Amino acid sequence: MALFDKPLEELQTYLPERTEPDDFDTFWQTTLQAAGNFPLEAHFEPVVTPLRTLEVWDVTFNGYGGQPIKAWFLAPAGRLRDSEKLPTIVEFLGYGGGRGFPTDWLVWASAGYAHLIMDTRGQGSAWGRGDTPDLEVEASNPQFPGFMTRGILSPRTYYYQRLFTDAVRAVEAALSNPLVDSTRLAVTGGSQGGGITLAVAGLLPGVVKAAMPDVPFLCHFRRAVQITDAIPYQEIVRYCQVHRDKIETVFRTLAYFDGVNFASRATANALFSVALMDDTCPPSTVYAAYNHYAAAKEIRVWEYNKHEGGQNFQLQEKLKFLDNLFVK
Repeated sequence: MALFDKPLEELQTYLPERTEPDDFDTFWQTTLQAAGNFPLEAHFEPVVTPLRTLEVWDVTFNGYGGQPIKAWFLAPAGRLRDSEKLPTIVEFLGYGGGRGFPTDWLVWASAGYAHLIMDTRGQGSAWGRGDTPDLEVEASNPQFPGFMTRGILSPRTYYYQRLFTDAVRAVEAALSNPLVDSTRLAVTGGSQGGGITLAVAGLLPGVVKAAMPDVPFLCHFRRAVQITDAIPYQEIVRYCQVHRDKIETVFRTLAYFDGVNFASRATANALFSVALMDDTCPPSTVYAAYNHYAAAKEIRVWEYNKHEGGQNFQLQEKLKFLDNLFVK
């Protein structure tokens, strides 16, 4: 894939008008208040593993609707006994993925951080085994295969209302652990995980101290579906091809879940990444969120990469970024 989106000099100043429902804040306040009516009940069950330098916990907490959500929690061995509170990363997963195995998540804990990896309800069968069902699926409208149009005719039934609420509760679950330093909490994720990162940063201003969205998905929906044929955005296109009379309803729902709108509410220091040949999450959709991001921010540009972005090169940038914020 050659360069197909705007030139970099235009991307750097690309600031499209935000499409935001009048009741955006009310909708999310009501959603999170309803979730808070269910006890969090975050349980951290120690897991015996062959890992010598890390400790692992199997986590269950109540997410949207009080429904159980799984996660892993990793930390350097012995820190709980030392009563040392740690800077903490809460990580969200890319589209189709699940939490997998603890051995998939060694870097952050090896670098001295506590690390919670949230499973993604209903996903985890495309890559990374998942363990959390989407118990609200029966409330959905007919959909194109995948998750992008599940319940899309109303923000109150849309799949991502549940997933974003789970993610907020994942942060609360992490904060309930005695190892976690609440003054040094970061959220991160790539692709779908990057979109969730922006949502949580916007929904928990002041709580989240750092946000690191990599090649974020779920941003600037209208432009995304107009310039890429790639899945998952193409799921929305295919739905609208069949449901020609529902197009404006679809995009009204999506406006409640657009990373651009969450970015405008964030207060955490942010490190973004973008890949200029990314036809899954086009660069202009990433820059739309980045340029609307309301707090201190940096972006790393991967000029010749597609949706893989910077991979381990970006990881080095993230380690340095958080060390500067939390460890220096």
